[in-house]
Amino acid sequence: MYQAAESSSWAGNYHNVPTRRGSSSSSDPLERVVRLASGSAVVIFSMSTCCMCHAVKRLFCGMGVHPTVYELDQDPKGKEMERALSRLLRNSPGVPVVFIGGKLIGAMDRVMASHINGTLVPLLKEAGALWL
Repeated sequence: MYQAAESSSWAGNYHNVPTRRGSSSSSDPLERVVRLASGSAVVIFSMSTCCMCHAVKRLFCGMGVHPTVYELDQDPKGKEMERALSRLLRNSPGVPVVFIGGKLIGAMDRVMASHINGTLVPLLKEAGALWL
């Protein structure tokens, strides 16, 4: 299981959200979200205690994808970023939120729908997260 940001039992990349003091981009949570989301092939904004976040991380792990995971509850500005994510999702719950290839996929329902209808794997391949 993965409880702490440092744990790597499922081979994901955990990060506390970096904060740059004095940078204009760090003052706007939405800009930070966009910047972080474009930094890896697959990015998940998560809460370490959220069962839906756990499920989406396990889905990608089971597919052989190693997403970059940002645990918002372990970051001092995580609440601001969670609100920004909620606005991106048109006031849906803020986590988990998945970006693939820098593009917003959405929350758990959109990820699962993409997986079920067969569009998730092509997105992952296009982003370079899967090679098969």
